[in-house]
Amino acid sequence: VQLVESGGGLVQPGGSLRLSCAASGFTFSTYDMRWYRQAPGKERELVATIDSVGDITNYAVSVKGRFTISRDNAKNTVYLQMTSLKPEDTAVYYCGAFDPGPRYWGQGTQVTVSS
Repeated sequence: VQLVESGGGLVQPGGSLRLSCAASGFTFSTYDMRWYRQAPGKERELVATIDSVGDITNYAVSVKGRFTISRDNAKNTVYLQMTSLKPEDTAVYYCGAFDPGPRYWGQGTQVTVSS
């Protein structure tokens, strides 16, 4: 079983990034997926969720209107499109597979928003 995040990096405030999380080794299409993030010295924070078929999404108040979660079950991949990035979005971003409790986690990808 693997969840592999990619797409992180350094971006200026106001910029955009798209994170990807590629899944393998389990039936991706039957799991709800979530993106979390953890900034230095802070607890892990739920960012966005999407149900197994991609119909229902939810967002943290801090990212609503700026981030979009989506999935492609044919590609076993979940995405996080991030726009209007702010310095406070700087964190390691993790994807997780839930059924409904947490089952699998990725290793994380660093996002740094700085000028």
